[in-house]
Amino acid sequence: GYGGGGAARVLPVLIHGDAAFAGQGMVAETLNLSQLEGYGTGGTVHIVLNNQIGFTTTPEDSRSTRYATDVAKMLSVPIFHVHGEDSEAVLHVAGLALDYRQTFARDVIIEVICYRRQGHNEGDEPYFTQPLMYDKIKGRPAVSEIFAERLQEEGVVDAGQVATLTADIEARLEQAHGEQQELIDVVGFTGKWSRIERQWRPAPVATGLPAATLRSLGEQLTTLPEGFTPHAKIDRFLQRRRQAVHQGEGIDWSTGEALAFASLLAEGVSVRLSGQDSRRGTFSQRHAALFDPLTGEPYSPLAAVARQGAAWRVYDSMLSEAAVLGFEYGYSLETPFSLTIWEAQFGDFVNGAQVIIDQFLVSGETKWDRVSGLTLFLPHGYEGQGPEHSSGRLERFLQLAADNNIQIVNPSTPAQFFHLLRRQARQPFRRPLIVFTPKALLRHPRCVSSVEELTTGGFQEVLPLPPKEPSQLHSVLLCSGKIYYDLLEKVEQAEGAGIALLRLEQLYPLRTDLLQEALRPFADAKRFVWVQEEPRNAGAWGFLHEQLAGILNQPLQYVGRDEAASPAVGSHRLHQKEQEEIIRQAISPAGS
Repeated sequence: GYGGGGAARVLPVLIHGDAAFAGQGMVAETLNLSQLEGYGTGGTVHIVLNNQIGFTTTPEDSRSTRYATDVAKMLSVPIFHVHGEDSEAVLHVAGLALDYRQTFARDVIIEVICYRRQGHNEGDEPYFTQPLMYDKIKGRPAVSEIFAERLQEEGVVDAGQVATLTADIEARLEQAHGEQQELIDVVGFTGKWSRIERQWRPAPVATGLPAATLRSLGEQLTTLPEGFTPHAKIDRFLQRRRQAVHQGEGIDWSTGEALAFASLLAEGVSVRLSGQDSRRGTFSQRHAALFDPLTGEPYSPLAAVARQGAAWRVYDSMLSEAAVLGFEYGYSLETPFSLTIWEAQFGDFVNGAQVIIDQFLVSGETKWDRVSGLTLFLPHGYEGQGPEHSSGRLERFLQLAADNNIQIVNPSTPAQFFHLLRRQARQPFRRPLIVFTPKALLRHPRCVSSVEELTTGGFQEVLPLPPKEPSQLHSVLLCSGKIYYDLLEKVEQAEGAGIALLRLEQLYPLRTDLLQEALRPFADAKRFVWVQEEPRNAGAWGFLHEQLAGILNQPLQYVGRDEAASPAVGSHRLHQKEQEEIIRQAISPAGS
């Protein structure tokens, strides 16, 4: 909901060019969002400035429809076409559009048929490509001159009054421009953002909670209202969750997540999660919305936990990445003290939202002084599910990381995930958080945590595991994510007795201080290896190898898949063979 008549109190306005409105698929995606639960804005007024040219491309080359706004017919909303030189008609149409939006809370389109006097910009030469069109434009008086002449003919004003009005408008524009220059250094940290620190820093955040609090939350999350009949499998799911929290052992990934969400909601922090199939969870792991199989009625245990003033919102989004992530980015800018999350169905699907990531998420602070606390969940890990269901493209985010602009984390335990989510909401600053969440680990018997691990400390950027036989130390294997459990299984066997494991949970900003401290006990090792599942030209190797070699002050060996154009193979048998070879090479003392 909008709260307090919010839909009528705000007015979203989008200004488009004709070529962009017809040509950009994001427009259709955004229009489709307009009436969906969780994404409505109470109606947007779209102003399309149809100057009959897209840089140098004319309408016959840029659309297959009569009007640039025909794509908006999908909504069955008013589309007003008005001549840009008729100022009073434009004003009248704007009033009609606003009345419609306020009355029906739906989008409305105003297409202003006009022209661009200078071509694409003041330095462009439009005569190269549209000479006849611009010959006509050259002879047209300015719109302000046409309107002024009309008003004088009607006796509304005289020439002196026109000059006075013109000077007054120019003075107001100059004043506004000056005021904008004064605000430019503080624009992103005013109003509700004034309490947010500008700079990223490794701020220690105590995110642990008393065991009694966790048990209470566990009870609430697994208690259903009277008269609600759960699906039989959901009933067993809730009982297992209740038992794990009560006994203090066996907290799996989804339970760690649920406890993090519940604890924030109970503390007054709103949480919003959207994505394809986010209510149930792509891997049938979350069940944030329960449905009575007899009545179809939904129930959300997390909503019942929320303290007054906090809200739990979870939405199954439409089948889009770009527009939905764009919406969530905007939402995060308006809610600095909430936890806003977008989840990809599989990490690979973030490909469809890359434009939002590049243009806004990672660069918004540098370009516009706007920071965001938006969190991305990208299911990542090589299980033999093929090239479209393996990689969240970790390497792309690492390539975009600079100036502490984002946080890139690959957590390996439910406790780490719990502390990470709470840290994101409680840090004194805001930065986007990119979380590479697992698939296989959601139900891996070793990927569990105890309640005790949730009660103390906070998120740990580096997790070292000493060798089983310290006197036999010969290798240090550095890794991140799911492959740790494959390595752990072998390290616990006899041939791995002299191997230390070190997990990098946070890849950026890289905590070199913590890394050096964790490596110090293993300084005498003869072999240091970075182990990853991803191909050599993907994953973290390209970003980390020089930094790690500098910290170690010696060469770092690579073990992982060979360079590949595809993120993963399409054969499960071949995947398994590759995975086994990676583990064999990593464990072998000679590295052969």
